[in-house]
Formats: sequence, C-alpha cells, structure tokens
Amino acid sequence: MKRLSVRLISSSKPTISSTSISGIFTQQFTTCSSSSSISESLIQNLKPCSNSNGLFSKPYKTHQFHKTPSHNYSTHVKITPYNHSEQSEIEKKRALIQEAVKAAKAAKSPEEMLEAFEKDMEDKFDKDELGAACLNIGLNLEKEGEDPQKILSFAHKSLAILDNAVKKCSFSIAMTLQILGFIYCKLRKFNDALGFLNRANKILVKLENDGNYEYGVKSVKDVLLAVQLDLVDVHIGMRSMEALDYLRKSVETKGFLKGKDSKEFGDANWEFAGACVGSQKFKDGLPYCLKALEIHLRLLGENSVEVAHDRQLLGAIYAGLEEYEKALEENWLAQKVFRICGCTEDVIDAAIDAANMLITCGRYEAAVKMLKEHEKGVEENSENPLFLMTMAKALVYQKNFADAKGCLENACRVLDKKEKSKPLEVADAYIKIADLYEKIDEVEASIFLLLRTLALLEKLPEKGHLERGALSRMGSLLLMTDKATQAMAIPYLERAVETVKESYGSKHFGVGYMYNDLGKAYLVLKRPESAAEIFVVAKDILDSSLGPHHKESINTCQNLSNAYAAMKSYPLAIEFQQKAVDAWEGHGHSAEDKLREARRLLEQLKVSARGASSKDCPEKALPLPHSSDASGGLQAPQPSSPKKSV
Repeated sequence: MKRLSVRLISSSKPTISSTSISGIFTQQFTTCSSSSSISESLIQNLKPCSNSNGLFSKPYKTHQFHKTPSHNYSTHVKITPYNHSEQSEIEKKRALIQEAVKAAKAAKSPEEMLEAFEKDMEDKFDKDELGAACLNIGLNLEKEGEDPQKILSFAHKSLAILDNAVKKCSFSIAMTLQILGFIYCKLRKFNDALGFLNRANKILVKLENDGNYEYGVKSVKDVLLAVQLDLVDVHIGMRSMEALDYLRKSVETKGFLKGKDSKEFGDANWEFAGACVGSQKFKDGLPYCLKALEIHLRLLGENSVEVAHDRQLLGAIYAGLEEYEKALEENWLAQKVFRICGCTEDVIDAAIDAANMLITCGRYEAAVKMLKEHEKGVEENSENPLFLMTMAKALVYQKNFADAKGCLENACRVLDKKEKSKPLEVADAYIKIADLYEKIDEVEASIFLLLRTLALLEKLPEKGHLERGALSRMGSLLLMTDKATQAMAIPYLERAVETVKESYGSKHFGVGYMYNDLGKAYLVLKRPESAAEIFVVAKDILDSSLGPHHKESINTCQNLSNAYAAMKSYPLAIEFQQKAVDAWEGHGHSAEDKLREARRLLEQLKVSARGASSKDCPEKALPLPHSSDASGGLQAPQPSSPKKSV
C-alpha cells in the first residue's frame, strides 16, 4: 500500500497527473466560433483524445495511499448539422485533421511538420477554424506521446491565430496558454511556463470577476484548476513559496467543482495541510487538516485508512504547535486504525513519528520502549534505516552511546546499498546520521559522512535544501576542530547561505537559519562585530517569516545577546537576553529548561554589567535589528569556494 510519511512532506511536492479536458475545448470553440454551423459542427466532432492523459486538467494525487480517479470532462454541447451537405463537409475536414496528425508524427522536425500543415490545410480552413484545428492536432500528438516540441509548435501557432481572431481576454486563449504552460513546465523551462500560466490565470480570474460564463461556469473552473496546479508545479520548480498560495486557491476551486462535502475536497484539504507542515506553517495547515478529517470521517468512517492518515498529519501539526499531548493522542489513534487495516508499514511510520515527539518532550525511555515494540515488524518488512536512526537518537539522549553507534552503523550499511537508486533520500539520511555522530563526539565520522553526502549531491539537479544542510553541518563541525581548520568553516557556511537564497529568495526562513549558523561561526572565531551584523540579519528574517516567538527566532535573539556581551556592550546584551527570557516564558512547560538557562544568563550579564567600566563600552555604532527590510541592508562576506578536504 502506498503511503506518505509525515516526515517526508517537506521534501515532497504534489504529484500531478494530467487528464484531458478536450470536452471543454470542444464546447468553447463551438460557442465562440463566428463562422457558419459547418464550422461549429466541425469543431464539435474534432474530439481527438477523450480518454487521453492529456494536457489540460491536472488533479494532483493527494493521499498516496489511494488513487485519485481521472476527470474525463465532457461539457460540450452537441450541434446537429443543418443538412447532409454540411455533414459531408464536416467529415472531410475531420479527415484532414487526422491526416495532419499522421503527417506531424512522421515529420522529422517541427519546421517540416508546420510546412506540411500550411501546405495541406491553411487554404481549406477559415481563420476561426484554423486555431481550433491546430490545438486539436496538438492534443492528438500529446495523446500519442509525441515530441513536446511538436506539440508546442501547434500550440504556438494556435495562440498566434487566436490572438488575432478573438478578444484578448478570451476563454479559448486561456486554454491555449495553459497547454503552453504545462508543456514548458514538463520541459523544466519554468520561466517560460510562468509567463503563459500567469496570463491564463489573469484571463480566467477576469472572466470570473466579470461573471462571464459564456462557456459554462464549470468549464471556466475546470481550466482554472488546471492552471492553478500548473502554477504550483512551476513555483515548486522555481523554489518559490508562491506554490503554497496557488495550492490554497486550488483547494477552493476543487470544492466548487466537486462539492464541499466530497471526498476529493477532503483530499485537497489534506494535501494543502501537508504542504503547510513542510513549510512550517502549522497554524495555517491546522484548519485544512481538521476539514479533511471531518469529511473523511463522515464519508469513509472512523476505521478508514484515509482517516488514519489525517490523524497522523494532525499529530504532526500539533507537534509543530508544541501541543504534544494532542499530537500523541492523534498519532495513537492513527496507529490503532493502521493495525485494524493491516497496514504494518504505516504503523511503523506512525510509531517513528510518535517516538520523535516523545524525544522532543524528553521522554526518552518511552520512545525507546515504543520503538522496541515494533522491532519485529521492521525485521519482517526489511531493514528500515529511518527506524534505526530514530532508535539511535533516543539512545543518544539516554547517553547509551555504544548501542546508538551500533544503530547508526547498521543504518549506514543499509543506506550504502541504496545510494544509486535513491540518492536524494540517502543524502538526507546521511546528514541526519552525521548530526547524531556529532552528538556522541564522533566528529571524524560525521565529517566523513558529510563529505560523502556532498559528493553524492554534486551531480543531482534537485539538491537544494540537502546541499544547504550538508554545507551548514560541515561548517559547524569544522568549528569543533583545531584552530588550524576552524577558519575553513566560513566558506562552507557562506555557500550554504547563498544556496538557500538562490532557491528560496533572501527573506525565506531557511536563509535566517543559515545566517544564524554563520554568525555563531564568527563568534567561535572571536569576531563578535561580524557575528552581531550577521545575527541582526538573521533575526529580522526569522521574526518576519516565523514570528518573534518561534524557537529559532528566540535562539537568534540569544545569539545576538552573546555577540553584544563579547563586545562588552552589556546594555544591548541585557536587552536582547531579556527578550529571549520573555519569549521562552510563553512556551510553557516544554521550554522550562531553556527558560531557566535564559534567566541564569540574564543574571550573569547584569553582574558583568555592574562590574564593567565605562571604557569597556565600544564607541562605534552597533548593528541593531529592524523590521523594515528583512535583509537588513547587511550582507555576509562574499562566499568563496569551500576546500574539498579537511
């Protein structure tokens, strides 16, 4: 049974399967044609791919544990010819279309294909018919799995004809733009795709706002859903957070098309909630996950696999909101249903999630006990490196380093066999294992794994967040070595910052994380002024993206206090340490240890301030956080290429 582990949501993207909306295409050209009924009937009968995995509508797979049925749209209006002569003319032109498709498939190049088309067809169709004919040929080619460049040739020709033949804000043009955007997205030409899809979206939204449903409300909504999901794909490919906005819009569109009480609408809510978890927007995801659970409970019952996955995701959201008791309760309910349904692997996945929650709560013994209860299941379902890594994590916190090291070695042995088949997943696991090796003071083993990870990622196109993680950890580890190699950490950390900026933009929370690590490196190297500048940038980014009370934002505030203290600027150090104390107070029981430590440091700073003389205070202006620009106008030193060896 296919499934989606909550832990993998952050690295996954919605899987989108194409289906045809040739029916909408047919209806649209039937309605908008200004030609005679011969033209209308011709377009009605040019229905090349009613069952194809075509170009337009792309309802994404939501839960990976079930199949989403394809949509076979058929909204066209049948037109009856006035007489037999018109019917005969339609049949002739339909035959011409089929001949053109054969010629296009046989053509060796798009240029040869269009030359044949112009020679054989342009004089046999009027202008209104020709744009529709071009698009129909493209649909046929896509159905047959032909070269995308051939499809693009006909789509571009169709757009050129329609741009001159109909209004600029026309449904027919929006459909053609969607086909172009979809194909360019498949070719990973995201900038080209974005231009066509943005124009299509603008046209369809205007048609909605104007109440212009000449071709039917459902037809417009069908194409709008396709465009929204294409835009999700494009923005994911461009590493843009706008993907989440379009995915949210697609949920509402799906609700209109399928009904707010439909299973499909529940699936769409689940998908969006999962995307929110991956983006750490837990509050945004919560109402959507609850809606998915409500719908699936009503339609499928308490003991359905869909409901179990809803509860598993809901547990992850509650954990992100630090409501761990609620999180564990939902996870336990999910495990219960998975057992009833015989979904052994899903039970283990949920148990791993629960163990990580228990570890976060400091309940290490309970985490180990839970995992040991499932050891037999793991052996029966082959070795599970994630299970071994989670067990090692719990053992590390129990200070059982010997057994933890054994689990990590076994996990590496399993992962080594999967490097070629699943390089991204293996690289992700290596980074996590390296972190655990660091915790048991196996620094050399950690550095070795990270170098292995970077080598593995070097030739992979979709390596963004993993490369950033490996670079960041490498930089942090080098700071733990002797002074001769500590300075080598800076290039790795600078490169990590630039990697995140290139992928997500300068205001993404990931950039704040990387600046935080870079600032700590400058502190270790006894460069507090540089550290303070970097922490200012990190704090502004994290405050604006995650909020000032997020754990990472509080840690950055604490780091900024440390930098000012190292500069003997105690008033500023006390100010930011007090902010850290105030923020931890709002986290309740789960942050008691951190609050206690923050208060201790605050008192220590006050003592240091009382003993400091006025000459200790620096005369030059110090960097301070501000909220007007998340980049703070400050830039880290320009990145240099990290050295290959340690």
